[in-house]
Amino acid sequence: MPRIAGQIDETKTEAILEAALVLFAEKGASVSMDAIARTAGVSRQTLYNRFPSKLEIGRALATRRSDAISAPLRAGGDPETVLTAMASTLLEKICGDESRTSMRGVALMSPHAPDLARAIYDAGPAEGLRRLSAWLAEQDAKGLLVVPDPLAAAEMFAGMTLGHGHLRTMLGVPHPPFDREARARETAGRFVRAFSPTA
Repeated sequence: MPRIAGQIDETKTEAILEAALVLFAEKGASVSMDAIARTAGVSRQTLYNRFPSKLEIGRALATRRSDAISAPLRAGGDPETVLTAMASTLLEKICGDESRTSMRGVALMSPHAPDLARAIYDAGPAEGLRRLSAWLAEQDAKGLLVVPDPLAAAEMFAGMTLGHGHLRTMLGVPHPPFDREARARETAGRFVRAFSPTA
């Protein structure tokens, strides 16, 4: 069925992002826009219509991941349930097999393309922290948790959840076996108890 004029083919956008993810991991910031277009199977014009630069591609990749990780914050529920779901998603996205390529890609490009690395950080991890911080502030306002410094607490939660997981992923060091759901529950439970109004 032909597309309506002006309608964007999302499958092409996804193909571009997946191609960029693989190529960034292999070559860092040195990968060309032409190579991304070829790997995605799209024309240069299609690529540039959607993403005028590698910076915009990096930002889109980071936003996609941040949206997935922070989705539980929008789902509703009691603090422990929400944080358990977020911890589980964070562990899956950062310590899972698919994350190795993307995190190594960012590490490769950081020294050579600091603007691109910063855009990825701002749209991804920093945005995730901002969303979690805002959610924690809401829980504080409702009296469900006591969180005097929501941003510091958000960083603490991420650190508690991941431990050295992100470092192992970036360096290609195997993760020791662990039960993702059990770790997510334990992290969320300990965090909620630490910031409980009755603590």
